[in-house]
Amino acid sequence: MAPRPRRTDELSKDVIVAAATELLDEGGEAALTFRALTTRLSTGYGAIYHRVANKSDLLAAATDAVIGRVVTGAVPDASPREALRTVALGLFDAIDEHPWVGAQLSREPWRPALLEIYERIGGLLTALGVPGPALFDAAGALVNYVLGVAGQNAANARLSAEADREAFLGAIAGQWARLDPERYPFVHRAAAQLRDHDDREQFLAGIDIFLAGIATLR
Repeated sequence: MAPRPRRTDELSKDVIVAAATELLDEGGEAALTFRALTTRLSTGYGAIYHRVANKSDLLAAATDAVIGRVVTGAVPDASPREALRTVALGLFDAIDEHPWVGAQLSREPWRPALLEIYERIGGLLTALGVPGPALFDAAGALVNYVLGVAGQNAANARLSAEADREAFLGAIAGQWARLDPERYPFVHRAAAQLRDHDDREQFLAGIDIFLAGIATLR
């Protein structure tokens, strides 16, 4: 196969980040190498290093781009409560679509992506009337819930992708159902719901429980 012709136009950082995101989505962090990126973009190393310093910088920029689309997305005419549900679900879906994002957020929490998440959620909680003394704890609890559940869901999705999701959950539900109901009464009862539950609906149910709780703080 003949090599691709070398591109002659100047690469923008946005184009590089978009190509990096494609590689990450296709094969995870291991797939993101500067060699793979130069092949994808039909360019040389110098054109990429002119825009990004290293792989860590590129991962951070890709994460910023994914998260930025969620937290800056317009929620016209929505109440703070509905806007918060929309942002939370947007983050859940983004991490589900781009599983590497969750790992990057936990690895480098000082980067802009996580700061933007805190700022957006903190602003919406302020608009909901959460008092100052409780605001820090409320924002931390909600961010940890959103990122924790989203990250776990993405990890589970990778496992169940290797098999049929229904069969995967059915096998676990079967194991739970066979547990001693006296020792594991809740888990034994929950087995009936595990097989057919919807991850997004359960996630939103958790957000609603959280919102009901913070309503008592006002």
